[in-house]
Amino acid sequence: MSEKVSINNLTIDALNLQEETVKTDEGELKKVSFDFKVTTEDYHDVTALLYKNDFIVKIPGKQLEFPAVIHNYSTSITNLYEAGAVGDFKLELIEQN
Repeated sequence: MSEKVSINNLTIDALNLQEETVKTDEGELKKVSFDFKVTTEDYHDVTALLYKNDFIVKIPGKQLEFPAVIHNYSTSITNLYEAGAVGDFKLELIEQN
């Protein structure tokens, strides 16, 4: 089952959404991780957004909103410019303090 996650107003259908609290020297920070599919048509918009690495994350279903940066990121494919290609993205975002 997917859950809607908004990153800087880009809505993503997140799969395997996990939420946790991470203890750091600065205190406790929120962290979310999830998987999502990216099509050829969305590839440029998604990767351009991720390169900014400065986000407002909103998860309406959990009444959660916080500023974040990428903690970990991976993808199953490096060339989504091929017609019909779909990549599996994994993203972990941690609260920016």
